[in-house]
Formats: sequence, structure tokens, C-alpha cells
Amino acid sequence: MSTTTTQRTAALTGMPNAGYRTLWRWHFYAGLFVMPFLIVLAITGTLYCFQPQIEPLLYPHRLIVEPRATARLGEDTLLAKARAAMPRGAAAVTAVIAGAPDRSAEFVFRLPDGEKQSVYLNPYSGEVLGTLSAEHRFMQVDRMLHRKLLLGKPGELLMELAACWTLVMIGTGVALWWPREKTSLRAALTPSFALKGRALWRNIHAVMGIWLALGALAFVLTGLPWSGSWGKQFKALASAANLGAPPGSWGGLPLRSVLPGGRGERATVGDTSAAAQSAHGSPAEHSEHEAHASNADSMPGMVMDDLPLPLTPWAVGNTPVPSSVDAHAHASEALPLGRIVALTASLGVTDGYNIALPASPTGVYTVSYFPADPKQERTLYIDQYSGAVLKDIRYGDYGAVSKAVSYGTSLHMGRYFGVANQILCAAISLGLAGMAVTGCVMWWKRRPQRALGAPSRERAAPPMRGWKAALVLLGIVFPLMGATLVAVWLADRAFFGRTSRRDPDAQPS
Repeated sequence: MSTTTTQRTAALTGMPNAGYRTLWRWHFYAGLFVMPFLIVLAITGTLYCFQPQIEPLLYPHRLIVEPRATARLGEDTLLAKARAAMPRGAAAVTAVIAGAPDRSAEFVFRLPDGEKQSVYLNPYSGEVLGTLSAEHRFMQVDRMLHRKLLLGKPGELLMELAACWTLVMIGTGVALWWPREKTSLRAALTPSFALKGRALWRNIHAVMGIWLALGALAFVLTGLPWSGSWGKQFKALASAANLGAPPGSWGGLPLRSVLPGGRGERATVGDTSAAAQSAHGSPAEHSEHEAHASNADSMPGMVMDDLPLPLTPWAVGNTPVPSSVDAHAHASEALPLGRIVALTASLGVTDGYNIALPASPTGVYTVSYFPADPKQERTLYIDQYSGAVLKDIRYGDYGAVSKAVSYGTSLHMGRYFGVANQILCAAISLGLAGMAVTGCVMWWKRRPQRALGAPSRERAAPPMRGWKAALVLLGIVFPLMGATLVAVWLADRAFFGRTSRRDPDAQPS
């Protein structure tokens, strides 16, 4: 009996190959959608993993300085020099605290047109080394490509869909690979270079895929909590269920405050935040935005994710930002940045963190420490007048979900165990790009002319209740994907049914 006849008989009689073509068909549709996004994710993700090594090579004259035996200038002196170097109307929003002797000092400003720009200084002499656009520097562009294809919200949703469909691709791919009949596990895990043509491509694709499946699954599951739609809902759910950062970690200070000198109404914590203030600049530095900033100050629900910080721990993203309290309402000036840095050091955070600066009378200093080890993560809110710590969130305050996400994030970004973590992430990412390429080659080799080339349906497909239940569950957990699953199923029935049946003996890809 020929191989083709055996395959046909297997499909009709319920042998181990029954259901194979149905799985292959869904694997094909998932791969068709995911492949281009997978290549973008692989390349941009690999580059971003090596950000600590790449950026100093791209901007050596701004980021790197010659270490000196003399003491570094104080943060307030450096901030004053940075302000003097920026155009009129620019507002300082973030201070980057890096204590390495060969690194420059960095401050981020919001320009009058709304753009953010970093200015770099030699911390020993105060010399201005140059500026970089915070939004258009190479690694930020790479990060936005990775997250949203530089297309804003639509791109963010597309990337989220691609991640969800990758789950379908992984599941169906493993099922297609699963050893059948007399195939040994060892043979299924080892590429056979004795094969030629499309059979060789198929073998490499299958073996490479199974070795990468676990890593791909880990990438998807650790990346989805940061997605723009599902990720935000998941974070809100985790917080509401007390599985994220617990809401009860406030200090004993009053949770309401007035502007210094009684210049305003009392404001509830969360109604006024450094997030909105930093977004529009302070009234003193941005007179043209004063009315706008005042309106933003009164907006309720400002949270940590709104602050002008490059990265913050996932667990604190929905944490309300407090206001400076009224215990020192008579004070007319905020504490200098140097005092905040010294206070932060006394609390155990000495290097490698960012401070969002207060930009209104009720703003706070927000310290965000996001190191490679999740257990060391720290978020501090400090009253700008008294220096009182209004809130101190540590890893131990996180819920179970947030702790898991923190570890997943560190591993996903290649930060947790150093260069070895970076290399592992790069290997998985580039391997997935290779999977996309081999899949595309196989499709190209077997595609019929003037047709999509989707695998044919089985003439007597088994019920496959388990797979259908899994897809329904996936659609419920990820509603956006659920909608596209239905759309693909309808399109397959309406447009691709007849064309697919022309290729009953095609080999799987």
C-alpha cells in the first residue's frame, strides 16, 4: 500500500493520524498570521536584551566618562547645569541616578512642544556632553517596535494578538510533531540531514520547534502581562483580588493635603500626582500650560504607570500616587534633589534607579528601583517638603501573581542571571525567527498557484472535543483572540474551503 493510501486510510478509520489535517490546518493559519510578527519580535527582543552593551557603543561620548579620583558633583549642582543647557520652558521630569564611576549623569526634560529629551553631563566637571531624544533614541524605538510596531494602540493590539496566536501555533505544532507509530522519541528530537528538499526543511522545522516550544511558551506568558489590552485588565484583576501590590501599605501620615501656604482646596491621595504634573510641566516653568496642568492635577485615578519613568515594576503600575502632605504646609520650597538621593541611600537604595521629580506644589518625589533581581525591587513616594516617606513598596508587599510576573519579566528581558540569560533569550528569539523562515520556505515549496495553499480538510474528521474545548477556553481567557478565532473559522468556511480540497495529498508543514 502506498504512503498516500495509508494516510487516506488513517484519516478515514480513526488511526493515530486521524485529526492530523485539522491540527495542521489551524497550525497553518496561526503560522500565516504570526510569522511576520514573530520575526519582528525576535529581532527587536534580541536587541533589547543587550541594551546594556549596545547603548554605550552607540552613544559613547554621552554615556561614558573617564573616571576620576575627585568627588562627583552634587545632584543639585548637576541638575542646575542641565537646566541651564536646556531651552527656555523645558521642565525637568526625571533624574537617572547611576553611581558607576564611568557613567555620565542624566536628566530627562520635557520640552515646550511635549517631546522628552535627555541631557548628559560629566559628573566630575559638570560639562554638558550632549542630548538625546528620549522617544527617538535607538533602544526606545526598538522597544516601541517590539511592543506596538510604532503604530500606537492598533500596533499594540496586533502584537497582543500575535502573542495569543503563538499559543495556538505552539499547541498544534507539538501535536503534529508527537511521535506516531514506530517513530522513537530520540529520532523525533534529532534532525535528519540525510533527507533532501522539502522533507529536510520539514524535519528541521519540526525538531527545532519542539526544542524551542518551552522557551516560546515562556516568552508569551511572561510578555502578555505587559500588553496594552489584556495586560492592563489582568493587572487590574490581580490588584482587585489582592494578588498584586496590596493596597494597605500606606504610612501613618495624613492622606489629604493642601498646597503650601493654603493655596488650594484639599486633595485626595491619587487626585494629584507627579504623573500629570510631569506630563505638562510645572506652572512656574510652563506658564503657557498652567491651565492645562491645573486641570490635570485635579484628575482622579493617577497611578504609577502615568509617571515619566522609563520602566517600573509591573506590580506597582496601578498604585495611586500620593500627594505631599500638609504637615509642612508653611514651607515655601521643596527639598533639594540631593537630600532625596541621600535619604534614598539611607533606606538601602544606592544606585541604578530613577526619580520622577515633583512639578507642582502637591507633587512627590517618586523613586523607582527596578533591578535585575525582583526581590530587590523598590518603589518610594517621598513628601517634597518634609522628606517623609509616604509609601514604601517592596517585593514582600506583592501578591502571588505580581511576584511571579516580576520573575517572569526579569527572565524575559534577559536580566535575571546576567549575560547567560541574555544569550539564552537571544537563542530562543532567533530560533523562533528561524522557525518563521523555515515555515515560509515549506509553504512556498508546496503552495498551489493562485491559491492560499491551506491544508485540506479531513473527509471524516474526528470530534476533537479536547482541542475545541481548549480553543474555547483560550478565547474566553483572551477575548480579543476569541473574536479572531471565530473570524478565522468563518473565513475558512466561506472562502478557503473549496480551494483547500484541491490539495488532498499535500505534506504537512
